[in-house]
Amino acid sequence: MQSQQEKLWVYDAVVPGQTAPPTVVEITTENISRYASLAQNPDPRYRDPKVNQEFSGAMVAMPTMVLSYAPLMRGEIAENSGFVALERSTTARRQTPFAKCEIRWFQPVQAGDTITGTQAVLEKYERRGSKFVTFRVQAANQHGQPVAEFDYTCIFEYAQGQRAVPQDRGTAEPSLPSQSKTTDIPAARSLAKFDSISVGDSMAKLTVSESQEIMNRKNDFRLVQTTGSGSNIHTDEEYARQNIFGGTVNSGPATMSYVDQMLELSFPLRAFYSGGRLLMRAIEPFRTGDTVTFQGEITAKRPHPVSPLSKGGLKGGIVECRVKGLNQRGDLVSLSDAALVLPD
Repeated sequence: MQSQQEKLWVYDAVVPGQTAPPTVVEITTENISRYASLAQNPDPRYRDPKVNQEFSGAMVAMPTMVLSYAPLMRGEIAENSGFVALERSTTARRQTPFAKCEIRWFQPVQAGDTITGTQAVLEKYERRGSKFVTFRVQAANQHGQPVAEFDYTCIFEYAQGQRAVPQDRGTAEPSLPSQSKTTDIPAARSLAKFDSISVGDSMAKLTVSESQEIMNRKNDFRLVQTTGSGSNIHTDEEYARQNIFGGTVNSGPATMSYVDQMLELSFPLRAFYSGGRLLMRAIEPFRTGDTVTFQGEITAKRPHPVSPLSKGGLKGGIVECRVKGLNQRGDLVSLSDAALVLPD
């Protein structure tokens, strides 16, 4: 395609309400297990359908899997609107990287479900010289019931130039857990009851390392096929060096899967799927070789008289928490806020 023929989907061409065709994905035990493995999550609930007593043995997806079974399709929104996405340009290719994402859950997704995803540009705005676009993706099951939605914000124009690459780069070389490996469900889920939680309580920590191999495999895990993607800043080192982060970095959805896993060490899955939400903001890049520790504490709690988890007339509550992801240099990689619904 010649330069004069490319109608690039730049910030000024983005219009709230632009959409892409719906996506349809069948949820299987295999793709639930594969997603968990790529998230470096060894929890046996995602490998053996009989293990999950919380859902009577059903194979339920990790909450952040919504980012894979109802993925944001920026390229398809651009194409559907008569443009070429910047990532797919043959003349001016560049990334529009992750800035933040907020997921809201309504009910569990399990093997056997068929999920339809719809998406649209929600808003665009400028802040401190940079330009951002937020997309909303909504997911519904085969019964037409909403299961989750998320607002995903990308940086379309970055005012501060390329980020410096640390001189003391990480040297971790993690490997993926075996999909057949089973481990005990951590006993740290002692914060599962609303009445037992106090503001200031610490949550179980999670330490995760990243490698280029794992980033490559995550990039290859696609439940919806696209018409074309080209190079990206997660797998192509040469291309990534020319973009905002100066080298390959983990994706925002991948980091969110680690925050999800960390929260699961302290809370039941129902706490997500009964009206929970998670907002994660990317601060510093999570680079190959880095080791990040996710740690957090309870920041607020309040009664919720209509908690879906309440039984026998008992009232549940909403627990809020903040999670920080710090790398081996002490840099803040991500900052997350979650609100989870708990029983008494």
